[in-house]
Amino acid sequence: MADKEEDKKDIKEERVRAITSLYYSNPAVISAILEFAANREVVPRYYEGFGKRPDGIQYPSDISGLVRKGATSFHSSEEIWLNPLDINADMTPAELNEKRKSWDLLIDIDCPYLDYAKTAAKLIIKVLEDYGIKGYGIKFSGSKGFHIIVSGEAFPDEYDGKKMKDMFPEWPRAICEYIMNRGKPEFNRAIGEQDVEAISKRKNISAEDITEVICPQCGQEAKKTAFVKLECPECGDTIERKDYKIKNRELKCTRKGCHGTLEVVENREMYFCENCKIFNIPSAGKVEEKYSGTVVLSKHGKSISKDIEFDKGIKEEYTGSLDLVLVAPRHLFRMPYSLHEKTALASVVLSKDEIEGFSPKDANPMNVKVRKFMPENVKGEATRLLASSIEWKKERVGEEESRIKKKYMSYENKEIDNSQVNESMFPEAIKKLLKGLADGKKRGLFVLITFLRSLNFSPEYINKTIREWNEKNQPPLKEGYLRGQIEWHLKQRKKILPPNYDNPSFYKDLGLISEKQQTKNPLVDVMRKIKKNV
Repeated sequence: MADKEEDKKDIKEERVRAITSLYYSNPAVISAILEFAANREVVPRYYEGFGKRPDGIQYPSDISGLVRKGATSFHSSEEIWLNPLDINADMTPAELNEKRKSWDLLIDIDCPYLDYAKTAAKLIIKVLEDYGIKGYGIKFSGSKGFHIIVSGEAFPDEYDGKKMKDMFPEWPRAICEYIMNRGKPEFNRAIGEQDVEAISKRKNISAEDITEVICPQCGQEAKKTAFVKLECPECGDTIERKDYKIKNRELKCTRKGCHGTLEVVENREMYFCENCKIFNIPSAGKVEEKYSGTVVLSKHGKSISKDIEFDKGIKEEYTGSLDLVLVAPRHLFRMPYSLHEKTALASVVLSKDEIEGFSPKDANPMNVKVRKFMPENVKGEATRLLASSIEWKKERVGEEESRIKKKYMSYENKEIDNSQVNESMFPEAIKKLLKGLADGKKRGLFVLITFLRSLNFSPEYINKTIREWNEKNQPPLKEGYLRGQIEWHLKQRKKILPPNYDNPSFYKDLGLISEKQQTKNPLVDVMRKIKKNV
């Protein structure tokens, strides 16, 4: 059986290599790749892996020479460099900023099915257009997704006292997160309407387990809970409670002078958003069908009557998302009109109107029609989107920090005393991470540094732990990158919280967890153990 699989692999590789040689002899394809390659780091991929870095291409002979050596595809940076060959893996973030000329916003739509990617692409384009961005490029990724690009020319040279060229990956990451958050409710609703039953069958999971209810205000998942209304038959006073467990014991009326006993007059399911503090109470009692009602609990605890509707959709882990991992220093993506090793399809450029009817056969490398991928943006046309994204990111980070700090990170307004913490108290995902990684080491480093720093460990302990961890990685991260990341994080006044477990780009993607966790964040696991020991 193994021999048959190996034979199939060999046949596929031979086919891809045969197509590659013929495809990259097309002058139009060579011209498109060269035009896009200007001032970018460009790295060839051979069937078995990537070539050396840094690298670049300038002439048609560069491409043909690499193809003769076995290159099957070409990948380039989002970052625009003064000289791509001057950069290296040992550079600190500050040193990379000096070498960076600019960057483009590259949004990678990563979905398990092409139809979902089409839905996501159309929603993202709508957001871009809503913000007045008319110039954007679209291309097929070569497999099941799309890439959307906005030129760095669309952004201001400076904003909020910061130079645009130095704000990579912070600004493009914030924009991607903002766009996804803004479009997520509509994306979930659209996918939910299309294919809940189909996904349920494909994954062999119940429809209830793959769906979620989305808050209409923040786009986060709302949790199912219980709404109970209690009334005193003596004085008529009523009390409303969520998460209330009905017990077989009498509750006395809280009204002064009344000796009545409260009785349950209403007990219904509802969905509650912890972030916005709003909940829905369906008038007909059919919460599974309508997810709508007329009660909102404000952040100040006041009940306000207001029509609201919670959206139902498929959980992100089953539909895919924007690939935020792509927004990282020196990350590469498949160039326009490059081939894909696994599918032997070309990364062809599309127009907005072609997305819906696109089929993989339209990416047949022997029939491609070459078009320009990079849009001609008007200077500053993305400023409004940038401003909204940065403001949203600040608010989100602030709210998240405040929530976790208030609930888990303080006792009598004091920060954690890490003398109460030892490595045996670390959650399983962190323990597994500490054993080292083969892939995703930069993301693992981010998780580890933010986790240790949020627990107030000393710089000496953090530095020692990170370096011991890096020795277990295969291969280890470069010293310059490691040193730069540690120094940068230790200089920040505000602690950056580690990503939540449900962030699709981290724990699950790195193989650190395989199922839904009981808590939201690894810090919560540690704090619960501290509470038990206090």
